[in-house]
Amino acid sequence: MDVNTKMGELMAEMPGARRALFAKYHLGGCQSCAFDEGETLAELCNRAELDANEVLAHLLSSHEHDLAMLISPAEVAQKIAEVTFVDVRTREEFEAVKIEGAKFFTQELQEKLFRAKPTGLVVLYDHTGKYVLDQVAWFRGHGMSNTFGMKGGIDAWSQEVDTKVMRYRVEV
Repeated sequence: MDVNTKMGELMAEMPGARRALFAKYHLGGCQSCAFDEGETLAELCNRAELDANEVLAHLLSSHEHDLAMLISPAEVAQKIAEVTFVDVRTREEFEAVKIEGAKFFTQELQEKLFRAKPTGLVVLYDHTGKYVLDQVAWFRGHGMSNTFGMKGGIDAWSQEVDTKVMRYRVEV
């Protein structure tokens, strides 16, 4: 990963990069500061009059922070007795396929968890692990420091831990 990396590749490698870019530099969050996936980080930074190496260093640091908020399916399986699964996918996905014992994320569940402050692990998962970091950061920001996102989401769980959990593909 360097300043000549295309933004699409960078976003794929670092799922929290868009959040990190917007939070510090106001890039990528709206029409006026958007970027193209084929544009390189250097090109984006040149257009925004930013030092590309500084921005890259920030992205790498943010990515390391994000990795600390993730847990692998294998690690979750080893600690299964102390895990509360929270499914942050759509209701339709949850009703079609879920991890046994998982709870669907609702405002009511959120309030219950924040009041009870579970002592075990709270593991959030989505379909592929691509979007779970924002929710984990939000939980942790509200005092739930034992919250992690599952790497690879339910798709990785179905491949690595429980093959009875059906894999699926979301079509848009």
